[in-house]
Amino acid sequence: MNTSERTTTATAPAWYELALCAQTGPGFFFPEPGSSLRDAKRLCGACEGRAACLEYALANDERFGVWGGLSESERLALRPRD
Repeated sequence: MNTSERTTTATAPAWYELALCAQTGPGFFFPEPGSSLRDAKRLCGACEGRAACLEYALANDERFGVWGGLSESERLALRPRD
């Protein structure tokens, strides 16, 4: 394990170890603009860590990528409005 892998593992949330996204590359969940999110959302739908992932994304204001099975705009719609 190199230094960056050790740092990533040490700082990753507990749910990430069980998450299906940990077994894929980040490009799958952070696709190029205009690319389909369907496959990433399908994988999220089968993941045990989906709810914890979504909670993490909302709590940490993650603005890019698919988190907890939702896109940026879907997560934005869940945020309370002032």
